[in-house]
Amino acid sequence: MQQESDSLGFTRIRRVAPIAVETHGGRAKCLQRLIRLDLPVPETVALSFDAVHRLAEGHRFDKKALLRVFGDAPLLSVRPSSEDPDWGGPGAILNIGMNDARHAELTQTLGPDAADTLYLRFVQSFAVHVERLDPELFEFDTSMPVREALKSALDAHEDETGELFPQDPAEQLGQVLRSMARAWEGTTARLLRQAKGAPADAGLGLIVQAMSLGLGPGESGAGVLQLVDSNTGAPLIKGRYKRQSQGRDAVSNGEFDADEALYLTRDKRGPSLEEVQPELFKALVEMSKLCRVRLREEMQVEFTIENGKLSVLDAVRVQRSSRAALRIAVQLAEDGIIPREEAITRVPARSLTELLHQQVDPKGKRDVVARGIAASPGGAVGRIVFNSSVAQSYESRGEPCILVRRETTPEDIRGMHSSVGILTERGGVTSHAAVIARGMGVPCVVGASMRINARERTLTLSDGRKLEEGDILTLDGSAGEALMGAVKMLPPVKDHWYLQLMEWADAIRDIGVRANADTPADAAMARDFKAQGIGLCRTEHMFFEGDRLTVMREMIFASRHEDRAEAIARLLPMQRSDFTELFRIMEGLPVCIRLFDPPLHEFLPSDREGAKELAEALDLPLSDVTRRIEWLSEFNPMLGMRGVRLGITFPEIYEMQARAIFEATIEASKHGAPVVPEIMIPLVSAKREVELVKTQIDGVAAAVRNETGADFTYRLGVMVETPRAALRAGDIAQSAAFLSFGTNDLTQMAYGLSRDDAGRFMNSYVQQGVFPEDPFHMLDFEGVGELLKIGAERGRKARPELTVAVCGEHGGNPESIAFCRAAGFDYVSCSPFRVPVARLAAAQLVAYDAK
Repeated sequence: MQQESDSLGFTRIRRVAPIAVETHGGRAKCLQRLIRLDLPVPETVALSFDAVHRLAEGHRFDKKALLRVFGDAPLLSVRPSSEDPDWGGPGAILNIGMNDARHAELTQTLGPDAADTLYLRFVQSFAVHVERLDPELFEFDTSMPVREALKSALDAHEDETGELFPQDPAEQLGQVLRSMARAWEGTTARLLRQAKGAPADAGLGLIVQAMSLGLGPGESGAGVLQLVDSNTGAPLIKGRYKRQSQGRDAVSNGEFDADEALYLTRDKRGPSLEEVQPELFKALVEMSKLCRVRLREEMQVEFTIENGKLSVLDAVRVQRSSRAALRIAVQLAEDGIIPREEAITRVPARSLTELLHQQVDPKGKRDVVARGIAASPGGAVGRIVFNSSVAQSYESRGEPCILVRRETTPEDIRGMHSSVGILTERGGVTSHAAVIARGMGVPCVVGASMRINARERTLTLSDGRKLEEGDILTLDGSAGEALMGAVKMLPPVKDHWYLQLMEWADAIRDIGVRANADTPADAAMARDFKAQGIGLCRTEHMFFEGDRLTVMREMIFASRHEDRAEAIARLLPMQRSDFTELFRIMEGLPVCIRLFDPPLHEFLPSDREGAKELAEALDLPLSDVTRRIEWLSEFNPMLGMRGVRLGITFPEIYEMQARAIFEATIEASKHGAPVVPEIMIPLVSAKREVELVKTQIDGVAAAVRNETGADFTYRLGVMVETPRAALRAGDIAQSAAFLSFGTNDLTQMAYGLSRDDAGRFMNSYVQQGVFPEDPFHMLDFEGVGELLKIGAERGRKARPELTVAVCGEHGGNPESIAFCRAAGFDYVSCSPFRVPVARLAAAQLVAYDAK
């Protein structure tokens, strides 16, 4: 068929017409595909992005030539066609061409009610959306007779404009097209679509289509049909059909009246299209199945029936939940409709976090009482508590609780483990609460709009309401919101569809994915999520349990070396037991253990009540305890006595940990595969620091070998968290088997930002374009990323076999994984619940490369 177009750029959609998503939009291309499938699509014309842009600028075009494409006295619809349907567009306008003469004709052929309805709907939409008249003037009570409503609408139009309603179909069509073109290019519409990810210059196409009326004698109506459930993705013929209706009335107007209701499939509640019109219904289902196979997607088919004649107006991608998206992608691949690699790319990697956590039901009532940063996904319901001891008491009674703190510290670890959710007044995405919550898989919202009074145990909300300890809240860590009362939860999903997709992903990805795991429970979770080992075990978290914390504090308060050595000796079997269990759980996989990192004052109480309890436990005067706490306090503890500095100043700490690791290695190797532990030195900035610690650990290893007669090997590496370590990686690598970049602290030091305080101004910085994104949330490729590249390149130049990895929270971000893969890193490590996200994101990079 020869293509027909004018200088403005309209094209009749035919099998071979030059229609492309990039020039005419997704709806235009989909309609062409439906025509190629020989589906009964009404006559359709597409206007290109360029044509619509010129319309918006005021260019003239031959409206009558466009109208002639559709024959004599047509009724038309105009719909938007953007490159991505998620970018939206102006609403559809139906029944263009209705005027007094056409109304009189249709009154004779369709009947007065149908003709009045068609005319009224066009007058309403034209007046409100094209001429921008007050919508209230064209709203009428449904009890008013349609003929009376039509007269009122025409009178209102004349009163407002001083003119009769336009009667020329060509003029009507021209005004509709120009109005929709200008609406797309308006400031508000541009900002809305940019917020959805559209480029500022995104184009809009327009679809002009002959109307299939859906009103009149015989079986007439409109509806939609799809073959899957939008929430689960399970096979299910689903949709709606409404007699004597047009467009998407069937899905937009709520419940039907008894005389217009007609269910799609057999239903005990009433008659169905399947029963009343079995041949039409069968044809619809077959068309939908054909669309699924040939369009390679689950589609919702929009159809109209006019006096028993079926027309397909459009087919759009079925709206779906994250759960349904995964099942649909896998099912299409299993049915041979799409390749496995495409199924992998069709599931957004970040959507897996929703599937693997309990989620707040989106259909539930949302009384939002506080908004903050979505720090750890998932949903939880519990009674609010304000300190760890109360949280532990709630846990002992089997009652779920949500820990509410101004900000958390390592002292809160026990309470965090006892809570189902964490809510803090301060903090950002890499604050203590956020990092620990993600590691535990507990929902967390930080930087929330609220005020905490820990002494009175009350929570004052931004709207003035006050909550007390024991009141129930729902925490939505995925949305960053706290909700009043208990909201229904949706259970996590880990079914065949998820497991199959991840199996396909692991088969093609080419970068390793490990987990950050601090406890045996974390390690078990990591193993369950198919992590390829532990990339970061923070040993300090093992010391916050009740009996261990007391011994740790005794070590801190020891004034003599002998007393300190005695306390450390009591910690040794505890650490050895922890490491043995970790090795047992991760049998056959690498485990990287970071030596003690935080400053000692984090193990001490932060208030007078806690100091008094500690004085009683240690049998010391309160004044001695207070002085010791003050002496250990630092102006900037993140840059003070911590990490390797602590290990060099108090070598007995690292010696104890090394011995515990080696003895656990021997014990675990007796009952399973040989263990080769990886020991990581934190906060290094100089080559000499590594040399000193390496000598120390090598000495412990030799001693353990001599004492036990057992042989073992281990790998010593460095956690690169300071800019100087990245710059001097060539020197440092000479004494290290691996470098693992801790991007949380490296970002903090590169920017000179406190990750716990940056949330106060970060939104303003991002909104004003100072930073493209929060650098603690999204890896800064230009600055911090350059440090990673420099460190990796210089380290491998000095030691070609050097293993290079990232173990900060950035390791779970798809964008960071792409950067690390391109830079030749061996693996990334992230919290256990983000491991599936990382696995899928890594596989998607391979699939994209293959395209």
